[in-house]
Amino acid sequence: MRLDQNPVFRKVIVPWYDSEIVCLAVMVFMGLVVLFGVAGMSVSREFDEFQGYVWVPVLLVVMGAAVIVSTAIRLIKRYAQRFNR
Repeated sequence: MRLDQNPVFRKVIVPWYDSEIVCLAVMVFMGLVVLFGVAGMSVSREFDEFQGYVWVPVLLVVMGAAVIVSTAIRLIKRYAQRFNR
């Protein structure tokens, strides 16, 4: 749901799941997921039995990084709107 650019009230009410604290918590959690994926890639490279499963930690790293980037872009846009007023 898009927020109205010209709200009737002065302050836009942001849903709880899109608040700054939740966005920062999501970014921290996804950072831990990315670190877990990097550790998984190093383990899968060490053992020959796990070479075929390296795609799982790579997928974790890529998806975690995508969530971090998209959340960071959302926060940057929000800060930019706040300072442009």
